[in-house]
Amino acid sequence: MDNKCDRCTNSKCCTYTTEALGVAPRSKSDFEHLLWQVSHAGVEIYKDEDGWFLLIGGSCEHLQPNGGCGIYDQRPQICRDYDNDWCEFDAPAEDGFELYFRNYAELLAYCKKRFKTWGK
Repeated sequence: MDNKCDRCTNSKCCTYTTEALGVAPRSKSDFEHLLWQVSHAGVEIYKDEDGWFLLIGGSCEHLQPNGGCGIYDQRPQICRDYDNDWCEFDAPAEDGFELYFRNYAELLAYCKKRFKTWGK
C-alpha cells in the first residue's frame, strides 16, 4: 500500500477530530443545540453519507513541526487503525460533505429555510 502519510506536508488529518452526532437532528430543538455548538471557536458541523458530525478544530499535541507523529510507536489504536486509502491528500474532505456549516450564520440560514416558522 502506498504510504501517502510520508508525502503529506500539512498533516490535515491531525488538525481536527470528528464526533458523530448519533441521531440526525430533526426538531427545532435539535438545531438550537447545534447552533449553540457551532457558536464555539473551532467547531463546525457537516453531514455526509455516513450522517451528521461535529468537526472540532485543534491540532494533535504530538504533531511535530515536520508533520510527523511524535509518539508514532506508542500512538493510540484509532491512529493505528487509520486507513489512508482515501484521505485529504487525495481531495479535501469537504468534497464529500452534503451539508457544511462553518459558523452560526451559515447554520441559522439553513434553519430558516428548513423551518418556515423559525424565529416567529
